[in-house]
Amino acid sequence: MTIKIFDSMARDVIPFETREEGKVAMYCCGPTVYNYIHIGNARTMLWFEFIRRYLDFRGYDVTYVMNYTDVDDKIIERAKIEKIPPEGITQKYTRAFEEDLAAMGAETPDIVSKATDHIGDMVAAIEGLVDKGIAYESDGNVWYSVEAFEGYGKLSGRTLEDMRAGERVEPMPGKRHPLDFSLWKTAKDGEPSWDSPWGPGRPGWHIECSVMSTKYLGMDFDVHGGGTDLIFPHHENEIAQAEGLLGGEFVRHWMHAGMVQMGTEKMSKSLGNVVLAHDAIETFGGPVLRYWALSGSYRSQVAFSESVIADSTAAYERWSTFLTSAQHSLGTDMPEAPDHPRRPIGEAVPKGPGAEFVIRFIESMDEDFNSAGSFAAVHDLVRDANRALEATHAGDAEARTRLIDLTSTFLELTNVLGFRFEVSAGASDALVAGLVEFLIEMREKARAEKAFERADAIRDKLTELGVVAEDTPSGTRWRIGAST
Repeated sequence: MTIKIFDSMARDVIPFETREEGKVAMYCCGPTVYNYIHIGNARTMLWFEFIRRYLDFRGYDVTYVMNYTDVDDKIIERAKIEKIPPEGITQKYTRAFEEDLAAMGAETPDIVSKATDHIGDMVAAIEGLVDKGIAYESDGNVWYSVEAFEGYGKLSGRTLEDMRAGERVEPMPGKRHPLDFSLWKTAKDGEPSWDSPWGPGRPGWHIECSVMSTKYLGMDFDVHGGGTDLIFPHHENEIAQAEGLLGGEFVRHWMHAGMVQMGTEKMSKSLGNVVLAHDAIETFGGPVLRYWALSGSYRSQVAFSESVIADSTAAYERWSTFLTSAQHSLGTDMPEAPDHPRRPIGEAVPKGPGAEFVIRFIESMDEDFNSAGSFAAVHDLVRDANRALEATHAGDAEARTRLIDLTSTFLELTNVLGFRFEVSAGASDALVAGLVEFLIEMREKARAEKAFERADAIRDKLTELGVVAEDTPSGTRWRIGAST
């Protein structure tokens, strides 16, 4: 059994092969911290964090690196608008980014690298490219010569002639070719700058990721991720820089997440049709947004609308409702939520009621991270677990054993998906459950005696206390939370 992925360079689904057996070196382009991220940015970051989780689940030792671009024209412009120094802008929006991702269940990467902490490394890399004749200086600026790198265009699948004909590139003084791109920008008055052999200035955007990824992961690292909008020019330029300077292959596998669509258009700050992540979190909640972001293929273009989010809300609510009901039913037999469970490749799944769902989950995810299949497996598990829950309420001891196993499996798989549910079976929970069960028993007794006014009064009191009671053929089920 092996994991298969769609490789953007190969343009096909191929076996996932790593540089070192059992280890994954993984890099994802992080945000330029000049504004709040929108949900399209968030979806890309959530997906690669999820892929990191899943590779860990399958037994790999993963090193996950993400960068912050904290020096850029956009940051400088934002600083002017907000009338605070550029470093104040980057600190503000770095903190906002981290808060938004945490609210949606994302874990921090193993290494987070900031561009401004690696200026010396970038200067050294640019010097190396100049020495090799792949880059050139002009009036304090340094440009990469795309004609000097034979493989330019291999990721996007375009030739220089195609790009020159298809792209509108404004001519700039000192550039030898319209598609030559900036490695070092000469300083302007009032802008952040650092010393270099070409005078004060700052690095271009593309050189950051080439330098930081290879600094921490080396050449030929396993996965480079980002949105499809980065394939050209950013990732194309990263390849040219790293391979032009160091030789060999830059990255083994390129993976790109699809864009988010608002109505009929791609979400874009330039189009003004963005939904900011922190606004969406406040409106819908972080877990619901994570459900929306991950429940469809990472490669597909996905829609964001109230109806789509309503579907995600209802689906997530089914999960949380089941777990609350199971916790009330099982009491001190409630399984504990696992912390970073692992099912290494080649290791058999032990038999049990939940095994078929674990196998389905793995088979789906191993096929290019098919989350639609993995989410479906969890929903089918919940359906079976609800049946076991009904039988448990009717006093079926075997059903209770099955419910325990299925609940444990549910907690394992949703943990891999990045959802954390509050699970406890302490004395206070048992006391609450006992009191609620007593009131429900009193209500059922009143109904049996046709004392409907008393039964309705008990139900109203339960509702007032935040308890939702649902009558089923095998008895009354209850949970704490809003009715649906």
